[in-house]
This record gives sequence, structure tokens and C-alpha cells, in this order.
Amino acid sequence: MSEPAKMTVARLQRKKRNREKITLLTAYDFPMAKFIQVAGIDVVLVSDAVGTVGLGRAEAVSVSVEEMIYHTQAVVNGAGNAMVVTTLPFGSYETVEQAVATGVRLMKEGHADGIHLEGAAADAPKVKALVHAGVPVLGHLGITKQKIVRTGTIQTQGRTAASAAAVVADAVALANAGAFALILECIPDRLGDIITRSLEIPTIGIGAGPGCDGQALVTQDMLGMFKEMSPRFLKVYLDLTEMIVAALTRFRTEVEQGQYPGPEHCYAIEDGELGKLLAQLRSK
Repeated sequence: MSEPAKMTVARLQRKKRNREKITLLTAYDFPMAKFIQVAGIDVVLVSDAVGTVGLGRAEAVSVSVEEMIYHTQAVVNGAGNAMVVTTLPFGSYETVEQAVATGVRLMKEGHADGIHLEGAAADAPKVKALVHAGVPVLGHLGITKQKIVRTGTIQTQGRTAASAAAVVADAVALANAGAFALILECIPDRLGDIITRSLEIPTIGIGAGPGCDGQALVTQDMLGMFKEMSPRFLKVYLDLTEMIVAALTRFRTEVEQGQYPGPEHCYAIEDGELGKLLAQLRSK
């Protein structure tokens, strides 16, 4: 059986035209990226949520470019033919020049297939410059870390006509600037449908309704491995926390009670060779 072709920008956009759904999950290390690749997921996003989900910090805005490069390299090693997109972390694309420099560095040093940028219409010149420099850009609208930092709260976007119109304008601006796709996070489902129907590029929803061209989740969330947040859109497909803790507890118990390791876990030495060793030790 031949290997599936590498996922590319062109293939993602063809999936939209063919009305084939797109899948996106996050990863920050080799093992998770490998699992995602084997499952046949289209896009692996190395999100700066690695700060909270992967590194245990209280926030994600402190994640550095160097950390994103490190984790992107690990994900690329496991992602196989899935498309790997990595995030421009907070504060690393304040100007057009900085955005291009950071994006190019993440591509060259992280070996990513594209970059992910939280932005709005005002960031369209950055997207345009990145695309001109040869960096594929996945835009991100709705709830973003920048908005959370600015307001101090998590507020669903697009619930009023004015707010919804602003989201639509942002989506059109980023698409016109050359973004190859957009993530829409936590916006009303009918707004997600309107944006999806209005754009030629794919939309990938995370809490934006079934009308989007694809769906995304944070992998640790949907596997029950990170329970600090439980947004409305989250579906937990498997509670690995219980399974992992149970396995670790069983290991501790078996070691304490002398049940592990058993004979089947040990390596043998022939009696004759053991006799020679003991003779040598006694002669010293």
C-alpha cells in the first residue's frame, strides 16, 4: 500500500472545493505527532498553548520563538505526511519586518510547512509580506490570546451585528492578503457558516459550528489530559488521565509488593557462566 501524499496548501484548498472536511489537531512533541499522523489527520498545529498545556505555565504569552522552534522540530520528526503549521508567539510579529523575520526563522529552523498567526484586518500587511517571502500563513480569528491579554477575559466574538461584521471584515482582509486558510475560534455557528461560504480559502472551526470546512481541537483536551479548561465546544473522546494514573499507580503498587519485575521480565545467564564468574570473584 502506497503512503498517502504529503498534505499541502493546494491539497487543503482542493478539499474545500470538493467539500471534503479538514481535520486539525495540536502537538508539541514527537510521540503525539506520530499518533496524529497515524490517525490520518490533515494538519498538526504546534500552538503556543504549549506554554500552558505542555509546560504547565499559567499563561501562553511567555512562550519564546526559540521554544516554538524546539517543539516544532520535534513535531516535524513525527508528523510524517501531515502538514505541520507552527505559531508565531506573542510579541514576535509586532511589525511587518519582525513578522517576516520570525516566520522565515520558524520555517528554516523549525522545518514547518507554514505558520499560524493570530490577527485581524490590521495585520493584513504582515500576512501579505509573509506570503511574499514564501511563508504560507494560517490566520486565526475570534478568541485569540491577544484579545485575552488586552481585555483580561475570554469573550465570544461576533454575538452582535457590529462584532460579527468586524469578524467578517477581518476574515476577508486576511484572505485577500494571502492567508491559505483561517481558524475561526468561538464564534456563533451561523457566523462561521457565513464566513465559510464567503471565502474561497478553507475555514477550520474550533467552537465555530459545523458549517466550517474543517474542525480543530487541542489534542490534550480531547484526550482528557488537560482538564483546567472545559469550553463548550470541547468533546472529550477518551479520558486518558484516568487510564494513565491507573497504570502508574499499578506500577508503584507492584514494585512495592515485589510483584514486578517477574521472571518473564528478567535476563538469564547460563549456570556455567555464572559459576565461572563466582569463581573469579572468590579468587580476588
